Amino acid sequence: MAYNKQNHLKKIIDIQNIYLEHNAKGVSGEFIYKRMISQVYKISRSTFYKYLAINAKKELKELSPPEQELIAP
Repeated sequence: MAYNKQNHLKKIIDIQNIYLEHNAKGVSGEFIYKRMISQVYKISRSTFYKYLAINAKKELKELSPPEQELIAP
């Protein structure tokens, strides 16, 4: 699969969902990074926290064109 911004944003959303799921249970961000994120995604701690600050769902929505424009008359 080719690397593009859409795939990158999907990866960020996956990481954010993992964080939100475990943070709601009271687990610290450091524990989530060490045990669940770094082993799977191979990113640094600073990158992890940068990913948490990105509004990836909004950016992904802006990248994909609206459904009405896709239908040709």
